[in-house]
Amino acid sequence: MSTSSSDTALNPWSSALRLLVIPFLVYLAWLLEIFLLAGNNHLLEHPEPVGIAFYTVVGCIITGMVIPIICIRKAFITGAVNMFQIGFRTVRRTILACSFTGAVSFGMIIFFNPFGTDRLAFANAFLLLLPTAAASVMVCWVLVGTHVQAFVRTGGAVLSITSGVVITSLLFASATLAVSPSARQEGPLFWPVCIGIGAALFFFAVRDIYATVIVVAGSGVFAGKGTFDPVSLSGIHPGIYLSSLLAIAALLALHIYLSRNFATIPVPARD
Repeated sequence: MSTSSSDTALNPWSSALRLLVIPFLVYLAWLLEIFLLAGNNHLLEHPEPVGIAFYTVVGCIITGMVIPIICIRKAFITGAVNMFQIGFRTVRRTILACSFTGAVSFGMIIFFNPFGTDRLAFANAFLLLLPTAAASVMVCWVLVGTHVQAFVRTGGAVLSITSGVVITSLLFASATLAVSPSARQEGPLFWPVCIGIGAALFFFAVRDIYATVIVVAGSGVFAGKGTFDPVSLSGIHPGIYLSSLLAIAALLALHIYLSRNFATIPVPARD
């Protein structure tokens, strides 16, 4: 019997603690943080450089990306999740997934741009939402989603996928309202839940974190078109560009760290 199996037998609550309680506590801490840093002062609707930078580093990178990875390390060791399941794939696979997703997204921008012909405003809105989208994917799907699926895995694929989609879409919808309270004016939970369901299905089907970030950020621009201030998104915004660059750099750094440490776990040969 393995060490993890022995621990579970001795303490039947250990699995629930690792796969449910801790991920949900991380989610709640992140939810409160993004509300205080961004939602409470409508930061994403009226972005200012210092506030966006602080929110990106503290709320999106530290709490939204680094802490989930710390929690996921234990799941790697116990075998509850692996690199494929959390969406960190090979470079070739990631480029293909992002290229296809980006091409479809660009086609939608051409025909359905909520800012009319102003594509720079769409790009600015997309990059503004990028750190939040990356943190949302990391917390809602990479951490909570995969752990929920691992917890109910013995119930079969249908239960695992359904549970992951339903729970994570509601978590994402709650996070959307927390970070942008004005989204409630667009029709309570309807659109955030729809985006959450679509993003959850996309993530669990494609299993690529970068492509899912593109989907979440792009969908956020379309769904939140009534909450953005077009004037504040016109022109060049170095603060927005720097924040989005920091978020992607952090995601890449975590990807490299996981690839070097958890891509393959050697098993000692038995005599």
